Amino acid sequence: MNGATVLEVGIAYGLPFAMVALLYSAAGWFRSRGNQRMLEVNRKEGLTEPPSLHPVIDANRCLGCATCVTACPESDVLGLVRGKAVLVHPTHCIGHGACKVACPTDAIELVLGTERQGVVVPVLDERFETSVEGIHVAGELGGMGLIRNAIEQGRQAMAHIVESLEKKADGPADVVIVGAGPAGLSAGLAAMEAGLRYAIVDQDTIGGTVAHYPRGKIVMTAPAQLPIVGRIDLGETSKESLMALWMDIVARTGLEVRENVTVTSIGGEFDRFRVETSAGPLEARRILLAIGRRGTPRKLGVAGEELPKVVYRLVDAEQYRGQRVLVVGGGDSALEAAGAIADEDGTVVTLSYRNSAFGRAKLANRERVAKLADAGRLTARLESQVARIGPDEVEIDHGGQRTAIGNDAVIVCAGGELPTPFLTAAGIQVDTLHGRPL
Repeated sequence: MNGATVLEVGIAYGLPFAMVALLYSAAGWFRSRGNQRMLEVNRKEGLTEPPSLHPVIDANRCLGCATCVTACPESDVLGLVRGKAVLVHPTHCIGHGACKVACPTDAIELVLGTERQGVVVPVLDERFETSVEGIHVAGELGGMGLIRNAIEQGRQAMAHIVESLEKKADGPADVVIVGAGPAGLSAGLAAMEAGLRYAIVDQDTIGGTVAHYPRGKIVMTAPAQLPIVGRIDLGETSKESLMALWMDIVARTGLEVRENVTVTSIGGEFDRFRVETSAGPLEARRILLAIGRRGTPRKLGVAGEELPKVVYRLVDAEQYRGQRVLVVGGGDSALEAAGAIADEDGTVVTLSYRNSAFGRAKLANRERVAKLADAGRLTARLESQVARIGPDEVEIDHGGQRTAIGNDAVIVCAGGELPTPFLTAAGIQVDTLHGRPL
């Protein structure tokens, strides 16, 4: 092959590859620029605080391979900026943890809290055991809010409890499980599978936090492995479908759950705890706390809050049809409640939030509220606070000016008071995490 032919072959084959590489590089550059602009917009709007477990990326270890970007089930949470992975939309991250598993260089660490916004959690060891020997924690209380993660943690925590109960003993039950949400149900099934004497109590009903979601709310979860039951294939589903699944599992397995039983205190010691409840005392060798983080609903502390028209969660938006409704809060529950009520005929909805942006809410909820506001179906008052609640009106302090608006109902979605006093009374040590791993 002469020189001219070699050159022609090189051009014929090499030029297309060069063009592809150039186009790929250009596309990457444009994506990087777009991610950088979006990151700057989020910082300007104060949308920088991840609401739950989230990744911290070591730029020195990051290869820029984008494996974490692809692995994340949520769209646009992660992206590449100047060849390194970053949290482009921090407030969209809900703690799947798939990015850490996918990273080939272990450049990602999952943490709770940030330098500015701490998260209070009980101190746990690798067995999910608290500072009180024999008391374990699983699920949302320990920082694992996702259904799949809560199920897995409940199963693992019970496995450690089973291991610690090598010697059978008469007397108290082997374990009392407090909470009948995903973590508590998973732990209960594991206890049943291991042949333990167990008791499950919940201050409300089976399903935990999901049971209090509004009617028709879409729940995001993922396939999980339940003891006795096996694999359950879940994805995007409704509250009603998920609740039906839990009820079916309880019925099929014979798992015993005592509903509407409130635990007031925990006393005693290792191998002989005493759990005081509204239905009488329980004694157990071990305790697993699988309760939520909300505890008692957080109140506004204003005059008129005791009126019967004030509630702390939305159950059915239809009941507010034709009414003037004030929703207070800036998280997903508040935005979802405001959006659902605004869709009902004849409603006049006002959404009041003390901060300057809905930084704790998911993008889809923020976009929905923005569209409803643009359409005149909803009024969003940022940087406002409720000053007084009257029988037929509410007074809102907005920008230093107090305004009275007509009102028939108030829904306060301001989160809940953490059960810290309950934990500390039991001797359980708690810590505030500011960007530290669990």
